[in-house]
Amino acid sequence: MNPPSCPPIPKIFTVLLPSLGNIIFVAILLVLTLNIAEGLLGDGDTGYHIRTGEFILDAGRVPRVDIYSFITPTLKWTAHEWLSEVIMAIIYRISGLTGIVVFFAIILATTHWLLYAVLRTKCDDILLCTIVTVLATVTASSHWLARPHLFSLPLLLIWYHLLDQFQSHEKPTLKYLPILMLLWVNLHGNLIYSLTDSPATALQHRAKARALSLTTLLTIAACIVNPVGIEIFWFPFRVTSDRFIMDWVVEFMSPNFHHALPFKYMFIAVIAALALARTRLNLIEAALLILVSYMALYSVRHVSVFAIVVAPILLKMSSGIAESLPRRLSEFYQARRKLFADLDAQLVGKLWPAVAVSMVFGLALTGAVRASFNDKIFPVAAVEFLKREKLSGNMFNNDEFGDYLIFSAWPQYRVFTDGRSDMYGEKHGSPYLKVAGVQPGWKDILQRYAVSWIFFPTQTALSAALLEQPDWHPIYSDKVATIFVRKVAEHQHLIAKYPSVPVQLVNNNK
Repeated sequence: MNPPSCPPIPKIFTVLLPSLGNIIFVAILLVLTLNIAEGLLGDGDTGYHIRTGEFILDAGRVPRVDIYSFITPTLKWTAHEWLSEVIMAIIYRISGLTGIVVFFAIILATTHWLLYAVLRTKCDDILLCTIVTVLATVTASSHWLARPHLFSLPLLLIWYHLLDQFQSHEKPTLKYLPILMLLWVNLHGNLIYSLTDSPATALQHRAKARALSLTTLLTIAACIVNPVGIEIFWFPFRVTSDRFIMDWVVEFMSPNFHHALPFKYMFIAVIAALALARTRLNLIEAALLILVSYMALYSVRHVSVFAIVVAPILLKMSSGIAESLPRRLSEFYQARRKLFADLDAQLVGKLWPAVAVSMVFGLALTGAVRASFNDKIFPVAAVEFLKREKLSGNMFNNDEFGDYLIFSAWPQYRVFTDGRSDMYGEKHGSPYLKVAGVQPGWKDILQRYAVSWIFFPTQTALSAALLEQPDWHPIYSDKVATIFVRKVAEHQHLIAKYPSVPVQLVNNNK
């Protein structure tokens, strides 16, 4: 028995009703812009990226050395995200942090709407496409932060789709890739096919390999057009080969499967689909699946890449599995799938995204929606205190606090460390961890860097230890941050002004 079809709907409803693609776009946009308490501003790096963009706009140049830390000699700094930072700075100057949040929310909503559209070109099972898109979206959301890396997500999706169109459908899409500066993933697959397939097919793969090789050279040439030239190619290798960064920076660590991490469910779904799939993966798809799975298991920051790259592969493996379900369940699924597909095909699907974007812009412009760094996480009040009191001397600070301090109080204050772990490396990162963890020799490190005041989270071992040191005195404390000054002549006026500041430690956390 054929599944029932959806009857034609009145023309007015073809405009008013949202398509499934519309629902995906609108849901992501509204969740990210209306739930602003943390969301995209959950990481302090956003702040220093904005300030760097402003520096580039004002100075007319991209910085080649550190401008935020007091550490000497001045550290070499590769500001490899300079164009993203300029865009962020322009948006911030026009509409503040709210504009930053809205901008990146639109990028993410568009990216996952495009992912859904790409999946729909590969499979006519609209329900399965929706399920895979939602799973990929939730998985990718673990690293949704208003930072330059979000620009890479739509570019990755476009690159992937263009390569797939060339590889699988013989379409002339390679001409677009040098413009997008694509990192190639298909070249070696075609070379292997050219050696193993039948003579006629091998000729096609050799032709593809030649085209990919030429485009790779053009892409490399395009990549060199940047402020640091060919050096940009060594930067990612320098970062990933730094064992200190890989082992100690949270976003470079492996995912923690003990937490409620959507990635583990998508990964399990991939394993299940591999076991049940009726269609085999080709060599390139298998290589991609292995590569991005390894990347995501090695470092949590690659989970978003995994979600986008694996979604079409998961869709391919999952299609047809519904047919193997028990007969009544399969018939129920096929009927609903056809009804949704027939209904969706009748919808125009342009009204809801336009209305949602207009509404978000309206709420932002009127101030009804206002984004800011969460003062329960970031030292908002403590930085205002610092701006009033104008402390002198070198500071030792928490790295997340450093990001926020750069955003809120640079150049009045220069930091000991911040989110640029690739610049600090083990040479300065290791001393930071030793002091933060109150490890043997921590006092010597403070002396070496001539630290005269400390700006650190209240509920930490370092804050507890400093309370017991006779040569340190707290001049400010709240639930987020505490500021200690060394008992030296230059700080006597602050100690006299704030002789007794209660530090809100829980169980005297040491």
